[in-house]
Amino acid sequence: MKKKKFNFGPYLYLLPAAIIVIVFRLVPIVLSFIVSFFDWTITGPGEFIGLSNYSKLIYDKEFWQSLLNTFYLVIFVVPISLVLSLFFATLLNGIKKLKSFFRSIYFIPTVTSMVAISIVWKIIFNQQTGLANYFLEKIGFDPLAWLAESRGIFQLLFANFGIDLPSYLGGPSQALFCIIIVTIWKGLGYNTIIYLAGLQNIPNVYYEAADIDGAGKIKQFFKITWPLISPTTFYVLMMTTIVTFQVFSQIYLMTGPPVGGPLGTTKVIVYFLFDKGFGESNDLSYASAIALVLFAIILTLTLLQKRLEKKVHY
Repeated sequence: MKKKKFNFGPYLYLLPAAIIVIVFRLVPIVLSFIVSFFDWTITGPGEFIGLSNYSKLIYDKEFWQSLLNTFYLVIFVVPISLVLSLFFATLLNGIKKLKSFFRSIYFIPTVTSMVAISIVWKIIFNQQTGLANYFLEKIGFDPLAWLAESRGIFQLLFANFGIDLPSYLGGPSQALFCIIIVTIWKGLGYNTIIYLAGLQNIPNVYYEAADIDGAGKIKQFFKITWPLISPTTFYVLMMTTIVTFQVFSQIYLMTGPPVGGPLGTTKVIVYFLFDKGFGESNDLSYASAIALVLFAIILTLTLLQKRLEKKVHY
């Protein structure tokens, strides 16, 4: 029997994409892992220092503060994004006219440059001339410091009732909460369109049967809509979590160097990584160690979220 020749054709088509993935993804990950074990600066490699960079992280208060700021960001952005996206997708799904127009309006922030968005929102939150304080004054409230306020939002809220909360219960700073608002607004359109696609894939026969049985809209949502869009929710949850952990541009542009917002309260872990690697210290080995810790955190959370897949109805 004649042996069949191996066909290289399909692999040649994959080769350009494979080269890009290897060169710009896999190689940097491997090099970052290697660099984290050396005293490596922007001038070049130094001596082998083993796990010193990782042990240094344990005692670095700035690292733990940046990690806390990152978790504040994720804890607020992810659930609020999911709820608002599903809400607006439900509204869009009920629109009969001008569907394309409204979908485009919601999707515009997603395709707009983060640089442009950050600059516009920074102007809006300007303490002296911003629109945010202009509207607050119009409805009778005092102007806020917005991006210049380091106190936590819960501290500020309870202060109005004469309650002085300690700093560790203060929550994210007001400056970080401004970043949270911008991050939610930026990703809202993408998540809304994804949810809209999920809603439109639900057959109408389920809702018709529910109407015949006398089920109301709320019961239909929790018994039909919510279970059947669980794959969409699972995808949006995972992607929003991963993207939020990697937030950088809006923080750099809105609260900026050198410290990352008032008293470092907006310095998230990616900004901290950038500051250590490309700031005054140029400590690329320490930055690489931070990057690998961030990778481990995201991987762990992703694996934990994968456990939720058992409750997904495909």
